[in-house]
Amino acid sequence: MKIAVLGTGANGAGVGADMARAGLDVTFIEQWPPHVDAIRERGIEVRMPNRTEITKVPAYQLCEVATLHDRFDLVFLGVKAYDTRWACELIKPLLNPDSLVVGLQNGMSVDDIADVVGPERTIGAVIEMASNMWEPGITNRQNPPEEAWFAVGSIHPATADRVHEVAAVLGHAGTVEVSDDIRSSKWMKLVVNAAELVPSALLNLELNTAAEVPGMYDFMLECGKEAVRAATASGSRVRPIFGMGDENVGDPDAFAEQLFHIVLTQYSLPDTKTTSLQDWLKGRRSEVAEINGRVVEELAAVGAEAPYNALVVELAARVEAGELRPAPENIELLLAPATTV
Repeated sequence: MKIAVLGTGANGAGVGADMARAGLDVTFIEQWPPHVDAIRERGIEVRMPNRTEITKVPAYQLCEVATLHDRFDLVFLGVKAYDTRWACELIKPLLNPDSLVVGLQNGMSVDDIADVVGPERTIGAVIEMASNMWEPGITNRQNPPEEAWFAVGSIHPATADRVHEVAAVLGHAGTVEVSDDIRSSKWMKLVVNAAELVPSALLNLELNTAAEVPGMYDFMLECGKEAVRAATASGSRVRPIFGMGDENVGDPDAFAEQLFHIVLTQYSLPDTKTTSLQDWLKGRRSEVAEINGRVVEELAAVGAEAPYNALVVELAARVEAGELRPAPENIELLLAPATTV
């Protein structure tokens, strides 16, 4: 089986390295030229709390994809959700009729993948691990394989039996659950993302530090509660992820809080910066439209509002336009309208 990881940032590089160390045939495809150069020269270095591993793996620039001749049986997407469509178009000529594309991404990218490569070649996935990357060729992985969690699931009858193939490969990078409703599973991850990613980034604080700012935990939780309502409005259902039980499935608000608590206590370290804050610190745009914006859109479609997520979208737009600087003082902007929401 020939495997490609398209998008080898902090998470993609760590997951791909796990597969390569397991003896699988893995190729990295990446859009950051110095990162590719470093991997070619030294290998990919994965720094974890209890160990560091360096793995040699073939790496290619995006501009070199058109020179490749081998086709890939399995492709893992690690690009940002807003880059999904062009990434799928890029790799599509290198797919076999029965190849599979797996989106290891935030947001509801599964349908974007299916639109490009076909639902019969699409596998949905949920990823829960914390990583960061500041230097080319080095990923700082805060959750080693023994602590990382994934879910994978089929969206087409043709892949119903093949999802276990993907789970077996991804199992080298962490614990993998096969979901019988991957869209709902992805929505549950979006619930957490809506609460944590951009809200904490607006304060320019680590996730756990942001949650300790007076009033911020409640604000973040309200974002998550709106996201649960958006999930059900979209036709998805509240369902356990992260190995949770069913105890709070009947109480969406309690379920959102349980999800958020798990992320804060099990998957975050004191220095964990969310991917959105990392994006802003690197001068990149965040996935706010694909996460908080998606919540606003889904509720608007049924005539409902999402004021907390809408405020996050508004402030994030100001940050990305250069009108507002991420800073702890932004807590006043987040909490000021709370009394009228």
